[in-house]
Amino acid sequence: MKLSLAALCLAALTFFNVSAQVTVEVMLDQDQFLPSESLPATVRITNRSGQSLHLGADANWLTFDVESADGFIVVRHDDPPVVGEFDLGSSEVATKRVDLAPYFVLTQSGRYRIVATVHIKDWNTDVTSAPRGFDIIHGAKLWSQTFGVPGGPSNQPPEVRKYTLEQANYLRSQLRLYVQVSDDSESRVFKVETLGKMVSFGRPEAQLDRLSNLHVLWQNGGAVFTYAVVNPNGEVLETEIYDYVNTRPRLSADDNGDIIVVGGVKRVKAETIPAVKAPNEMPAPAALTKP
Repeated sequence: MKLSLAALCLAALTFFNVSAQVTVEVMLDQDQFLPSESLPATVRITNRSGQSLHLGADANWLTFDVESADGFIVVRHDDPPVVGEFDLGSSEVATKRVDLAPYFVLTQSGRYRIVATVHIKDWNTDVTSAPRGFDIIHGAKLWSQTFGVPGGPSNQPPEVRKYTLEQANYLRSQLRLYVQVSDDSESRVFKVETLGKMVSFGRPEAQLDRLSNLHVLWQNGGAVFTYAVVNPNGEVLETEIYDYVNTRPRLSADDNGDIIVVGGVKRVKAETIPAVKAPNEMPAPAALTKP
């Protein structure tokens, strides 16, 4: 009995020492997510052990556990891929970013906690983070439209999917607009993507083009509108900002059936403005030659 107690005390002391030398922290970009929305978690590992650690060689060097604060079980589809070897020197910090949404069923609203565990193979020791809490919330549906996915076999009916626009009160102080791509019944969700903030008094415009891309125009400020194009996989292809100058921006179809924005003034993106070179960077003038 004394031996067991001593072994237990030694194990506890070892765990305390390792936890003080190597720390693990889970960080999230936001505290609230919609069901099936991308959930990127950043794990920060700090090494103060005085030794260099070799991590990332095994599939289980970094594992995640997600649990519900309300008591129901969170189903895990698979373990997120984390393999990638690296050395973490003493007094160095490493970060690993993983999207957890595809690997855990997070469709029920409520409070959740993420715990990350780093296995240090050379020490045969695990270091666990403190729980990081977040909420799954449901948005309010503003608009939806079914559509056929282009590009399928010509001798079969097209696959039917649905676009849904939702608004959610992020952090109870800012409305955000989301787009969801699902099957017709919404039992299978392919992608949930945030489009950006919106004003409470505005209602987004939405139209589909001949390629089944979704065009959305919504107000996100007193005189500012955002325009986005989303493809049938839920990927945002394009975003533009329009200012309400003289006329209000709105969606319209041109003669070719393409959706365009008419009215307002489109802002010029910084990356499209040519760089201005300093005088010393300009090419030397060509030497003059006598006729």
